[in-house]
Amino acid sequence: MSGCPYFERKHSLFKGKTTDESDDDAQAGVNKAAKGGIIYEEYLLLDKITNAQVLQSELNGNKIHDEHLFIVTHQAYELWFKQILFELDSVREIFISGHVRDERNMLKVNNRIHRIVMIFRLLVDQFAVLETMTALDFFDFREYLSPASGFQSLQFRLLENKIGVPDNLRVPYNRRHYKDLFKGHDSERLLETEQEPTLLKLVEEWLERTPGLEVDGFNFWERLRINIFEGLTLKEKKIEKMPESEEKEELMAELVKLRDLFTSLFDEKRHDHLVSKGERRLSYKALQGALMINFYREEPRFQVPFQLLTSLMDIDTLMTKWRHNHVCMVHRMIGSKAGTGGSSGYHYLRSTVSDRYKVFVDLFNLATFLVPRDWVPKLNPNVHTFLYMAECVDSSYCSSEDSD
Repeated sequence: MSGCPYFERKHSLFKGKTTDESDDDAQAGVNKAAKGGIIYEEYLLLDKITNAQVLQSELNGNKIHDEHLFIVTHQAYELWFKQILFELDSVREIFISGHVRDERNMLKVNNRIHRIVMIFRLLVDQFAVLETMTALDFFDFREYLSPASGFQSLQFRLLENKIGVPDNLRVPYNRRHYKDLFKGHDSERLLETEQEPTLLKLVEEWLERTPGLEVDGFNFWERLRINIFEGLTLKEKKIEKMPESEEKEELMAELVKLRDLFTSLFDEKRHDHLVSKGERRLSYKALQGALMINFYREEPRFQVPFQLLTSLMDIDTLMTKWRHNHVCMVHRMIGSKAGTGGSSGYHYLRSTVSDRYKVFVDLFNLATFLVPRDWVPKLNPNVHTFLYMAECVDSSYCSSEDSD
């Protein structure tokens, strides 16, 4: 029987090389740790981290295997919450200091907000690891947790406040304010974050400065209003020419709804009323800026701002998914039982998965007001230079004629 032809001849890759010679490059490094200085374990304080898992079941003489997973998972959550707060504070400081007026800093803002998005994606996926534990596995050590509860996570409450979850829209916890569960320094920190500018407020002020909103300049809002109602009028005339039919009635009814929708959009008092009810969060001018960025998102001046608005919606989406996954996991683990902290458990958590906890809900609702591209006011690159940072302009929103 013939042997393997590969081993019957020397492969060209190793011709002229011994085994020792082929390993020379891989062993060419220098062990710097041998010269002294800080090493990996000391730098990360691993002795503190890896010894921070104290099983209450073991202390009570009944060690339960899955309690270790439960502790590690929640400690990992808290570490990631700390990183989110770190990134969030740095972004808020850029806005607060006014450095955001230098648009070169917007890349830094975008990168850090995007990092928060990626961390939240990880946190959402992390539930899959925890769910390898069955309800009975959790039941075995759950009695040792009480009265500890995830609601008592100070960092998550700080995170909610700093992003901009409205205090008046929070679901009461056992008919009490959420801060009632925190005492001393923790309560003071929560109060401080309620009084600091939130990310929502800072983004609102930034949107209000969107170039092109000036009444004595491009005046995007007024131009858009005129174009939309002219477009609706042309659409109405087209429908009126149609022969009487069920389709004509449906199209006319839809047109009436559209006209009402856009009449509401351009009614500042209506907007302020919706803000007072908590149905809108941004100021009227900030909403104008956000809509302008959406319409002109392909223009060089607005590409980075559009990416930021998209990432802010991603944060809201992922926080909602995180809450939803938490609700599903709790329902799976304890059914309809009360939570270890004393809440109604699943029923309380389910009530928090709603738009009342969405901070940037107005950005989601912008899609309601999209119109055909030819209704969007055209830009003249020779006049409206505030939008352009590139010499070459290629845009479907541009007009070769002076749009003034």
